[in-house]
Amino acid sequence: MSEQTTNADQTVRQFTIGEDDNGIRLDRWFKRNLPQIGFATVSRWARTGQIRVDGKRAKPDDRLSEGQVLRVPPGGEQAPGGRKPKQRRELKPEEIAEAHAMVIRETKSAIVLNKPPGLATQGGSKTNKHVDGLLDAFVEDDDTPRPRLVHRLDKDTSGVLLIARTPGSAASYSKRFSGRSARKVYWALIVGVPDVKEGTIDAPLAKQPGSGGEKMHVDLENGQPAKTRYRVVETAGKKAAWVELEPLTGRTHQLRVHLEAIGHPIVGDGKYGGQDAFLTGSISRKMHLHARRLVISEPGGGKMDVTADLPDHFSASMQQLGFDLSLSDAEPLREDTTERTKAEKKQAARAHAKQYRRSQRGPRRARGDAGKSGKPRKPGNKGRKR
Repeated sequence: MSEQTTNADQTVRQFTIGEDDNGIRLDRWFKRNLPQIGFATVSRWARTGQIRVDGKRAKPDDRLSEGQVLRVPPGGEQAPGGRKPKQRRELKPEEIAEAHAMVIRETKSAIVLNKPPGLATQGGSKTNKHVDGLLDAFVEDDDTPRPRLVHRLDKDTSGVLLIARTPGSAASYSKRFSGRSARKVYWALIVGVPDVKEGTIDAPLAKQPGSGGEKMHVDLENGQPAKTRYRVVETAGKKAAWVELEPLTGRTHQLRVHLEAIGHPIVGDGKYGGQDAFLTGSISRKMHLHARRLVISEPGGGKMDVTADLPDHFSASMQQLGFDLSLSDAEPLREDTTERTKAEKKQAARAHAKQYRRSQRGPRRARGDAGKSGKPRKPGNKGRKR
């Protein structure tokens, strides 16, 4: 978010455009940073010259650059329809402590949490306690933007959850997730042992009829494409297996449905595996699915590579089954599938075309010489370079 530099008389406000907002349109800047000021107000201010960028008049579609100073007139905080801007919820001391206890990494752009199982990511019907409701714990003052969720984990799934600090970093991270360049590795305990120890589950998914959208199922005809890479790391006889999972797409409940579809539900996932998802003995009945690792590009350059420790019930199960925790993290991740930029694609296309033209020079020369002499060249003629 742009940093406020002066605000002495609480009238005219001045903001220095930050790195997150470099290149953004003026109207979009307001939507990100001062959402309580509507587009109509921004347009009116721009039309009457009340908004200034480095002292000059600006239009709503002008692009801002890092370091520019934006002048914003007083007022405009009233939301459309006379509604007041949404107030931040006052958190209890124990809620603030709970939020900070989940933090495993902090950067200029992100706060990375290790979400415990049983805590929802967002609110919903009959869900009052969730991660999103605890994010006000990271807001220091009125000038600090509220952190934002950029991806989700199921309520009973634990592990790495990335929170963006600013609207600009949220847009950057969201692009990485939607473009599938963010690489996520999950650990799971599954019932039984797959015959094929490593591979890709390719099974389209759709909402299961009659479930009210609460469950997904494999639908080969009408489902959306869904792919999951898996690798069996270790086995406990034929009873259970520890698997490493990497979703290559991001469908709802994808990992859970895919593993159940191959006959090996995640331990503790009664929603999809029914009674078959539970092991006898002292193994916990909680779900054993954990977002272990996230590798993602940072908005300012470089990559973040972060791992999250297992929750207590999962760790206890791993110990009881005798699994060696060092085996999965030592395994290299799949090839980077980050999409190439347009410039890189054009450069690759030009290089391919150039190579093709070179490969055709010999045949063209041979045809030209044959036309001159009336006789085709014989194979092995020294005049033709190979």
